[in-house]
Amino acid sequence: MRKRVEKSSKEKVDKVDSGIEEEPSKTADDYQCSGNLELDFTELCKLMGVKKIPSVKLKQSKSVMDHNHSQTSLESQMTTWSSEPRLEIELENEDHDSVKAVKISGWKVDEMMLQVLSKTLPSLSNFQRLHMWRAGLMDCTFASLRNTVSLCSNLRKVVLDGNPLPEQSYHLLIAEDSMLTDLSLRNNRIGEEGARLIGSALSTVHAANKNLLSLNLAFNSIGDAGANHIAQGLRLNRSLLCLSLSYNQIGDDGAARLAEVLGPFALTHEEIVERRKLLIKGEQSMIQPSLVSLADSHEQPLSVRSSSSLDRLNKSAKNTTKKKDNPKKEEKPGPGQAAKKEDPKVVKKDDKVPRSQAGKIGGKDKNLPVSEQETVEVVETVIPLLDPGIVHTGGKVIHPGNTCLTSLNLSGNKLTEQSLKLFLSSLEGQGESGLLRLSLKRNRFPSDCDIFLKIQEIMSLKDPLNKSNTGQVEDEHGEPKTTSAA
Repeated sequence: MRKRVEKSSKEKVDKVDSGIEEEPSKTADDYQCSGNLELDFTELCKLMGVKKIPSVKLKQSKSVMDHNHSQTSLESQMTTWSSEPRLEIELENEDHDSVKAVKISGWKVDEMMLQVLSKTLPSLSNFQRLHMWRAGLMDCTFASLRNTVSLCSNLRKVVLDGNPLPEQSYHLLIAEDSMLTDLSLRNNRIGEEGARLIGSALSTVHAANKNLLSLNLAFNSIGDAGANHIAQGLRLNRSLLCLSLSYNQIGDDGAARLAEVLGPFALTHEEIVERRKLLIKGEQSMIQPSLVSLADSHEQPLSVRSSSSLDRLNKSAKNTTKKKDNPKKEEKPGPGQAAKKEDPKVVKKDDKVPRSQAGKIGGKDKNLPVSEQETVEVVETVIPLLDPGIVHTGGKVIHPGNTCLTSLNLSGNKLTEQSLKLFLSSLEGQGESGLLRLSLKRNRFPSDCDIFLKIQEIMSLKDPLNKSNTGQVEDEHGEPKTTSAA
């Protein structure tokens, strides 16, 4: 025993004499992630003292998944997942550093596990989708998750189905600065208060979310009061394209408010006051000089309103050149008057952004030269309160309505023919713009009633290729079933 002690002390003396220092023990705070999720996740779990480390599994190929789906139901698959905690990952390519999706299904994610994820997920350069189904989230762990989501620069889709929170603070994920484009919150017991917070996050008179394209709130308890709050959020939101409120106990009162914002509606006193402030500030006139100053810059992406705005700038530049070369010829057309006639058309056209670009950042305009397509970003075009379609009539200020929303799912609610009349009126007022899909199956009206058949006819004319307008049966999640080809 004495010899071993002497030998150990001698080795330490030799290391000191030779200048070799012992490496201090690593901690989770000291660990530097490599971008390899399987390696980093396992190592951090060890450093954090996690007793049972979940395995990291590569997502099965599509052919294998289709075969498994035909053999077992979704419920049985989720039961299998819950028996063995694991991270299911999807790669962009064969490189294990190219993780683009992470899925957690059926096992509780505690604070310690979220600390591990808060270090590993932001280090993934290609991470785009996070799916957490029945992960046992609580208000405290949700706060940590929200911070982690904000640190993932490329994360765009988050699924948090089956994670009810007492404080219903899901709206924090779609704050004004959020970069998420797709959020699913099914089966979370969201009630009136949660809907109020989400509606305020979509838009208020002073601010609005500009990136969220799809929001799924199916299988909650939003009700009429909650639907009113969601409708309020849709008044001045111009990014959201798809909204699902299926199976939410919504009746005619809530549906009436939703139908109202799709067609012309009167601005409130608060909205009128804010509109006047914006007009005084001259928001529309201030944007044009910034576009002109950036038009010749190729070092950074150019943010423009739409191709029509660029066309107007190009015409303006050409007219200026002609005026310098031959000023006498320019006196006849009256450039000042021509500009006044063109401005309303341009702004009005900008308000109807192509659906492939609406709400998106980085979209390309096919009407532009290839060199310009690579540097153009399409952003929200018109401030809703400055919409050129606003008119004054009968002592009221009438807004043309939200024509950016293209898909609305109200299946499995309590709608009657009374609310169908309101939707029909709004759809007829929208013309070719606005909704392309309106799902109303499994409500409290006969499927062969005249108003419902008329709505289906309008939907089919607006988008003949969209089979969902035929009122087909939804799947177990309240969403339309699609064929494998689709």
